[in-house]
Amino acid sequence: MVGVDQVLSKLANVIDPDLKKDIVSMGMIKNLELNDGNLKFTLELTTPACPFNDQIEQDVRRAVDELDGIKNFEMAVTAKVMEGRALDADEVMATVKNIIGVASGKGGVGKSTVSLNLALALAQTGAKVGLLDADIYGPSIPLMLGMQKAFMEVDNNKLQPVDSNGIKVVSFGFFAEQAHQAAIYRGPIISGILKQFLVDTNWSNLDYLIVDLPPGTGDIPLTLAQTIPITGILVVTTPQDVASNVAVKAIGMFNKLNVPLIGVIENMSYFVCPNCNEKHYIFGQGGAKKISDSFQIPFVGEIPLNSGIMEGSDRGKPVMITNPTSPSAEAIRIAAKNVAAQCSILAAKLKSEVEGKVAAS
Repeated sequence: MVGVDQVLSKLANVIDPDLKKDIVSMGMIKNLELNDGNLKFTLELTTPACPFNDQIEQDVRRAVDELDGIKNFEMAVTAKVMEGRALDADEVMATVKNIIGVASGKGGVGKSTVSLNLALALAQTGAKVGLLDADIYGPSIPLMLGMQKAFMEVDNNKLQPVDSNGIKVVSFGFFAEQAHQAAIYRGPIISGILKQFLVDTNWSNLDYLIVDLPPGTGDIPLTLAQTIPITGILVVTTPQDVASNVAVKAIGMFNKLNVPLIGVIENMSYFVCPNCNEKHYIFGQGGAKKISDSFQIPFVGEIPLNSGIMEGSDRGKPVMITNPTSPSAEAIRIAAKNVAAQCSILAAKLKSEVEGKVAAS
């Protein structure tokens, strides 16, 4: 008769492709029950957005099928996002498991569009997601969501995010008096506003907080990196050398600050001709891939050039909501899964470091 140890030994042959560890040692098998050949347990994945979730589930079922003596098998599949940042070092935002800064070296690369649609794609997997529009001088997220007239309320001295399409959103553009006025502030004040948005907001329990940073290497990215522990930075670029060359400067800044780089994503990567269905690389090819190879950071995806994305942003109708089956939406969905996978990898690394320190003490 098969026993629990045999079941766990068999399941230990199933390896998470991202984390390179077996699912048993990772604690992904929960509530295992084995009674007279009736096997039941829960498979708890590291994120609902993992690109290998289906593969892991299939590998688990295949492993169980190879066991002799199993009459009936029931498996529930859930997901619990791993903590990709040192929560014990950040008491004020201890309910946010991952903070992802989205940065670019220059403006005009579609960073805010990428940030918004990534947040929506992650939320559509079932993750709890927040979006912080950290571009104080030029907040664009309210327009992209069609929420120019929305405003944030304050309750118990905490800012209350605006809910939109399953994500919690904070933006300077939600302050009525600022909606149509220029923000004329010096760096220290801008940094203070960002700190308030981070620590004085009721973010509740989030799996991912996407922070849409202004372009460049100024006060806001620096403040984010130095104020709280973050999971890492996602760099957005376009294929042109002028964009990728400037993106390198942003990467250099975060490297100096010892902030992990989640990866690089290429926007406006190519255009798919509606008549011939061929890819046309209008702005050149391979800018983000060159950065990935040069700095040994993951290349998480490429998003095609599509006028529908731009028009949707201008009309407050993001492509992930209005056209979720389009090639652009699918590309964003793939990128979101890759970003989530990289967060899990960084979380596993952080967990291993913590356990190593505990063992050494």
